Amino acid sequence: MLSTAPVTTMLPVADLDRARRFYEDKLGLEPLGAAPDGALRYRCQNVVLALLPRPDARPAAHTALSFEVSDLERELSELEAKGVVFEDYDLPQLRTVNHVCVLGSEKAAWFRDSEGNYLCLHQELGPRA
Repeated sequence: MLSTAPVTTMLPVADLDRARRFYEDKLGLEPLGAAPDGALRYRCQNVVLALLPRPDARPAAHTALSFEVSDLERELSELEAKGVVFEDYDLPQLRTVNHVCVLGSEKAAWFRDSEGNYLCLHQELGPRA
């Protein structure tokens, strides 16, 4: 059944070495090694993230990955200390304060990876259904 199948998220990157440094050095992801297609693979809980080398890769215009964390402010602070720059928004339906936006039952903060993809940290605020 697909509901219990392991999932791999493929993220095209233009510069694999630059992306590797970002995901390993700044985000602290542990590499699993390279796949036969050249993708660098990382385990995130029960999902595999594969950085797929594509010279013509363009950044996604939407959130490509969102990491659920238990303490968003702590994670944000640790990533900022490693040089990650968080986005700020002042839109009618999306406003951040100190990089954080409260969206109903969760709060979130966005940043871009080395390739310009939008990544997110999010934290559930209440009990999960």
